[in-house]
Amino acid sequence: MRQLNDISAERDAMGTMVELTSAFEGIASMRISQIKDQVASSEQFFGELWKIYSQIRVDELFHFGRSQSVEKLIEKELMILITSEGTFSGDIDQKLLTEALKTYQAEKNDIIVIGHHGAIQLAQRGTKYIKSFKLPEQDRNINVLPIISFVQKYASTVVYYQNYVSLTKQNVKSMKLSSAVAERGKQVDKSKDLITEHNYIFEPSTYEVIDHLERSMMQITLSEVILESKLAQYASRFRAMTVAHDKADESFDDLNHLYSRAKRYVKDERLKEMLNSMRRAGV
Repeated sequence: MRQLNDISAERDAMGTMVELTSAFEGIASMRISQIKDQVASSEQFFGELWKIYSQIRVDELFHFGRSQSVEKLIEKELMILITSEGTFSGDIDQKLLTEALKTYQAEKNDIIVIGHHGAIQLAQRGTKYIKSFKLPEQDRNINVLPIISFVQKYASTVVYYQNYVSLTKQNVKSMKLSSAVAERGKQVDKSKDLITEHNYIFEPSTYEVIDHLERSMMQITLSEVILESKLAQYASRFRAMTVAHDKADESFDDLNHLYSRAKRYVKDERLKEMLNSMRRAGV
């Protein structure tokens, strides 16, 4: 039988694991609630911007905030892959990369990856990317301007992200960025206020204001997708931690039983030794 001290040490370590996994479950659950609230408030802000934009834009096309640009576009599709920063997110990153790389062609696509874990996995697969960004730690005031500056250089952009369905289910989804902004705009109620060049002055020009609004709405949409991915990552982490917690709890119980048996065995052996000593002494 294993040494009592060894079993005791292993049981204590497993008890610590039970406590840690339980703590991670709680943290993930709390962050899920916070992100849901943040997404709801950003949706309201998007609607207010779209109401202004839809009244002053000069045509039905979405120009990615570059109507005044004279730079030649890169005739490729930019792929933005949103992954987790660390490895504590279940298998959702692996699924996302597998799905995205089904359509990836080096001559037709460039890749930007958000999240250190995704960058590592791409490198392991031998897939090159032009830029990697850290997944924002905070859930408010996410700065995506550096990413938007890349988006404006390309003819089109597709975003692969993790979609939250429930605590036990997360999917991988993709969206065309410009189409996503326009589709969201269709769902916004039209403003009763009439905003035109006849009753408002736009500085420095109407086109500049339109460009600014387009960039702002792309930032909001991309920020929300990042939040959606974080939501799915936390849910995947919660699911992984729940499984780990259950296994650790089960192992702790097994070790506890083993420790009790070993302890009884030690007591029995000591009692036998005492009885044998007494017999030999003729007591």
